[in-house]
Amino acid sequence: MKKSMVVYWSQTGNTEAMAKAIGEGLKSTCEDSCVKTVSEVSASDLKDLEGFALGCPAMGDEVLEETEFEPFIEEVEQFVGGKKIVIFGSYGWGDGQWMRDWKDRMEAAGAQIIGGEGLMINDAPDDAGLETCKELGANLGLA
Repeated sequence: MKKSMVVYWSQTGNTEAMAKAIGEGLKSTCEDSCVKTVSEVSASDLKDLEGFALGCPAMGDEVLEETEFEPFIEEVEQFVGGKKIVIFGSYGWGDGQWMRDWKDRMEAAGAQIIGGEGLMINDAPDDAGLETCKELGANLGLA
């Protein structure tokens, strides 16, 4: 992949740590990549990319963050068909329903999920979790 981006929303810093590790892995296999918070970009910044990574923790009743990230994803859904994407996030409760719902939503819009499933890490990522994030980022760049 020539150009890609990691876009995330984080409240406690756990999803941010995942985003930075995915970005590190992505840099190893992608010519031009960056990591940005959702407030630093617009959905249209992703439109011409072959693929990208999106991160958001589980919020409330296992949903995406509703003020900033959900509206962003609603826009991304309009053009994600045919794109290769990674979805990821941390959680502190529940069983991952928010990630399953998000995956189904992105696949219904035509996206190809790299890794087959979204990457979930309970609370703060440990060293093994960060390594998994790096590998996923590298795989995105190779997709």
